[in-house]
Amino acid sequence: MARKNVAAGNWKMNTNISQGIELAQTISNAGRDKEVLVILAVPFTHIFALQKKVKTSSKVILAAQTCHHKTSGAYTGEISPTMLADMKVPYVVLGHSERREYNHENNSLLAAKLRAALDAGLKVIFCCGESLEIRKAGTHISYVKTQLTESLFQLDAQEMKNIVIAYEPIWAIGTGETASPVQAQDMHAAIRDMLRKKYGKRVADNTSILYGGSVKGSNAKELFGQADVDGGLVGGASLNGQEFVQIINSF
Repeated sequence: MARKNVAAGNWKMNTNISQGIELAQTISNAGRDKEVLVILAVPFTHIFALQKKVKTSSKVILAAQTCHHKTSGAYTGEISPTMLADMKVPYVVLGHSERREYNHENNSLLAAKLRAALDAGLKVIFCCGESLEIRKAGTHISYVKTQLTESLFQLDAQEMKNIVIAYEPIWAIGTGETASPVQAQDMHAAIRDMLRKKYGKRVADNTSILYGGSVKGSNAKELFGQADVDGGLVGGASLNGQEFVQIINSF
């Protein structure tokens, strides 16, 4: 089966519950491309309310923005993957650059989180990407390869059907800067080649790879038009319902 086109919105620590319901309803009710998988990564506080107020089963799928690597225990403030699975949350985002930076999540911890999430029955949007310094040094491809090797490539080929990869050039997140379509394509092609060498052509061809870095309604069509870019992990623009629908319809 061919890989899916995916528009994933990461709301981060934004919106109260009523704002979140209104935003999700705008996205769910809008006329849009039904062939695109739409995922909303929302705050933990919003999940139950959105499940009740929005018809997520057919038009919008929910994701958590992270989870813990243990299923239970004395981890105050944390949410386990089994808790998310019990709430019927299908996806979780792991490895986002902000979690790596602000919460000191390294490749080893992310490997444990991946294992726990998949064991709980969740699907994962796994993020990778480089800083501006690494990009300028020209070592961005080897850096991303290390991220994938030390975290994601513990999985077997069968488990990879539950993975979406999101490439985030950190220097283009929330800065207004965007990797050029050529830069995005080059890295996405490199990631797909890594998948091919590790798992073979079938897994490489069927794994969706998203671009995340200041995706907007104005640049989505050109970015998504690249051969190996299968959609976007969208930050700020996903908080505007009309613009996010425009992004969804950019394939």
